[in-house]
Amino acid sequence: MLDAGDGHSIAWQVFGNPHGKPAVALHGGPGGGSSRGLPRRFDPAVYRLVQFDQRGCGRSTPHAGDWATDLSTNTTHHLLADLERLRDHLQIERWLVWGASWGVTLALAYAERFPERVSEMVLLSVTLTRPADVAWFGRGAGRTFPDAWSRFRAGVPEDERDGDLVAAYDRLLNAHPDPAVRLQAARDWVAWEDALLSLEPGYIVPNPGWEDERYMIAFARLVTHYFSHAAWLGEGELLANTSRLADIPAVLLHGQNDVGGPVAIARELAGAWPGAELHVVAGGHLGDAEMEHLQREAIARFGARG
Repeated sequence: MLDAGDGHSIAWQVFGNPHGKPAVALHGGPGGGSSRGLPRRFDPAVYRLVQFDQRGCGRSTPHAGDWATDLSTNTTHHLLADLERLRDHLQIERWLVWGASWGVTLALAYAERFPERVSEMVLLSVTLTRPADVAWFGRGAGRTFPDAWSRFRAGVPEDERDGDLVAAYDRLLNAHPDPAVRLQAARDWVAWEDALLSLEPGYIVPNPGWEDERYMIAFARLVTHYFSHAAWLGEGELLANTSRLADIPAVLLHGQNDVGGPVAIARELAGAWPGAELHVVAGGHLGDAEMEHLQREAIARFGARG
């Protein structure tokens, strides 16, 4: 556990060779927590892989699954400071940054702020968390799943149904005084998450992970908190600052059939970042066998750079 200030403690782990090439994994969500399977993608003889649970989730404390946990010190800028604090604590000069989904937004924000600390990047299911991207997630994608979206829309007060649904859910989950209302909002939110992933091969609806009520609450609270604030980033900030990434080799992987995060987002990033290598695979947000192969290949290739 690392004392991150503001009353937060960050849970972290290191896998592999203590003298290997440093890498850090930025998980999705926000609120998804570290992936148990990720270390298998990094050769333990080559890499020193760092995983940590972002504020409010996983084993980090205080946990957003507790309604009393305040989220005012849980923002992108706090997470970037946590990353630097952890890097300094582990005495790492530079590291490869791996990110998936929301972790891509966080990875880009980190690399643009601290490019001298990033050796390479491997980014899966590209997200930028811009207002337009959030609007697509909360409303535009409803064109693909109209019945599920109607239920999602019905979960907010009637006078807010034609407005910003993500912001409405943020208010329900993070400001409503009634815990029962909050809990129902969490269930309605994750049902919409399930709908967006329901076409992915092997995805189970409802996701068994939601059976852990504390995890479900934390996930819903953190996603809506971050999305409703567009990750506290300026409009177009990540694309505008890609010149800061010019010296960082990167592989971008995105699914052609990603409903919640259209492939156009990945193409926009690649267009603004000529040095990045974009691969579009046939799968969706969770990827497919080709994405798995390509990320392993990229990790191995960058590992050989030393």
